Amino acid sequence: MFRSANHCVGGGCCSKVHEGIAAEANLLMNKYIKPSESAFTATPKWSREQTLLAFQFYCETPFGQLYGRNKKVIQLAELIGRTPDALAMKCVNIASLDPRIRESGRTGLSNASALDREVWDEFHSDWDGLVEECDSLRAYLLTSRGELVAPPNEEGATDEPDFSGETRLVLVKQRVKQAFFRRAVLSGYGEKCCISGVSDRRFLVASHIVPWGDDSSIRLHPGNGLCLSAIHDKAFDNHLFSLTDDHRVVLSAQLKSTKDAFLQQVFWALEGVPIFLPDKFSPELNFVRRHRSRMTEVMEISR
Repeated sequence: MFRSANHCVGGGCCSKVHEGIAAEANLLMNKYIKPSESAFTATPKWSREQTLLAFQFYCETPFGQLYGRNKKVIQLAELIGRTPDALAMKCVNIASLDPRIRESGRTGLSNASALDREVWDEFHSDWDGLVEECDSLRAYLLTSRGELVAPPNEEGATDEPDFSGETRLVLVKQRVKQAFFRRAVLSGYGEKCCISGVSDRRFLVASHIVPWGDDSSIRLHPGNGLCLSAIHDKAFDNHLFSLTDDHRVVLSAQLKSTKDAFLQQVFWALEGVPIFLPDKFSPELNFVRRHRSRMTEVMEISR
């Protein structure tokens, strides 16, 4: 997501690309609020800003990679003014607050602080706002070090027209949020489709249980996502199948009566089969019930 100022894209020196990235960074910095001067100082006590970035990192990183020798842990630790081991320990403490982690018996260090709990609650009450704030903090830290901020480049992303000003800012923020959701969901499921086990990222989709446009308060909640292959995502998005309360596949009447031989082969054997659950942020029961209820409504309308 970030490139250093002296990195050439495409293998050559490209001033236009550098100018574009610099302009993007300036746009972001001019719009975002800078943190307090003490936010990233080397003190024993973690600041709220450091903890926010640690929580975001926890969301986007597979649980098994939360250790001090991980290159990504080292990079973020240096950026926020902490040691890699301290950051890894903070992430594992945050993990102890995750119900899915507790259910699996991996309780972390069970030493989450009051601030960890506050940040956990903050994110769960305002995912959009906190993801945006985290991106602001990263942009501030990187530009303060003379590095430039590049827009996210996730699989499936398409280039937008060359907008500028407020319109460009809105598009950048939306892509940042979509990239966060994709990374959080895919990392939770070990980058495998929770139904088929497909692991090629080119075929994986961070599928929303409650659609993106239906409820802005949960559209970035990792518990509102499933990691699905493209064909399973398409069927799920169209409410051709849903999940039971215990996360088993339930097919719609439309899918169970399809005459398409390929669809019969792909889906019919899935009825009643449990999905592979993620390492963290299990699908929220309320979101699953909303999706299943919508499937029932769609079936009634199509009759």
